[in-house]
Amino acid sequence: MLKNLTPYLLLSLSLFFSFSVSADNLENAKFPSLLSAVRITSPMDFCGEAVPLDEPNVRERLERELLVAMGNRHQIILWIKRSGRYFPHIEDALKRNDMPDDLKYVAIAESALLPHIGSSKHAIGYWQFLKTTGRSYGLRIDGAIDERRNIFASTRAAIQYLKKLHGNFSSWTLAAAAYNMGEGGLKGRISAQKIKNYYHLYIPMETQRYIFKILAIKLILSDPKKYGFNLTKEDLYSPLSFNRVRIKVSSHLPLQLIAEASSSYFKEIKDLNPEIRGNNLPSGTYSIIVPKGTGKTFHANLAPLVAKYRPKRNNKIYTVKKGDNLSTIAKKHGVQISDLKRWNKKLQHKKLLYPGDKLVIDK
Repeated sequence: MLKNLTPYLLLSLSLFFSFSVSADNLENAKFPSLLSAVRITSPMDFCGEAVPLDEPNVRERLERELLVAMGNRHQIILWIKRSGRYFPHIEDALKRNDMPDDLKYVAIAESALLPHIGSSKHAIGYWQFLKTTGRSYGLRIDGAIDERRNIFASTRAAIQYLKKLHGNFSSWTLAAAAYNMGEGGLKGRISAQKIKNYYHLYIPMETQRYIFKILAIKLILSDPKKYGFNLTKEDLYSPLSFNRVRIKVSSHLPLQLIAEASSSYFKEIKDLNPEIRGNNLPSGTYSIIVPKGTGKTFHANLAPLVAKYRPKRNNKIYTVKKGDNLSTIAKKHGVQISDLKRWNKKLQHKKLLYPGDKLVIDK
């Protein structure tokens, strides 16, 4: 019987592989060849500054990044789709600050427009700010809030930083390079090599590739169809649509109550406000994004929810353990150090904690 089945099995396998190859060929036929993709015939610029494509080394470096990007087509599709969500805000912010529109591509090069992405150097968020740099440009970064993950706050900070860098280097290309490798590092290389042309500077490899990565992103996103990405407007993720509400929190406030007050759910509130680090808001004043159409009734909805929740709260006594400090204790309980000091008056005068000390956690 097996002998009789063998011809049919071989025929079936042959048809299967023929179909698979045909399907792959059909899929690949939708995309231009890689060779045609790197044929750049038009002059190119970054932020109005000419890219010297007539220099063989420059053209080769751009072709490399373009080929690397084209080898990751699913990622490019996500870039294009996410641009529909975030570019309207970034473009508007750049325009209001008289900044070149090309700078929006920096955000894709830095984070692929993902809020929680981080680097080995602990840079975080849409614009990949280090903690110290972010704080110096007005971002709140603490145990409760990390505005590096907030598209509005981080874009504002990135614009301020890039504007300062442009003022220092008198070139958007060099400003973007400094954004990547650090202002001091680039100044040192320029001084040592006595040249201010990015394309001729010998700098760390990551920064040597950085501008070319941005240029490749610009080429593809400026004309997706040329590179085989035939997405329609309907394919893009919708622009951010929301209401903003201001909340004054006297003690900690669970995000679940915010979700209920906005006729939403916990995950949606976290997705709309990726800068919120825990499940509760410690005492303080906050500007929160809620789903579009729920802002007007939010406070009226929240008040009874808070009133119902508060009686369930009870003080908890925490016994300090070896290795504890105020920061680790606050993080463990989802509160702020300022809350611990408010609940435990002795902490305002006591500098050291010892194992066995008792602290009130007012939750």
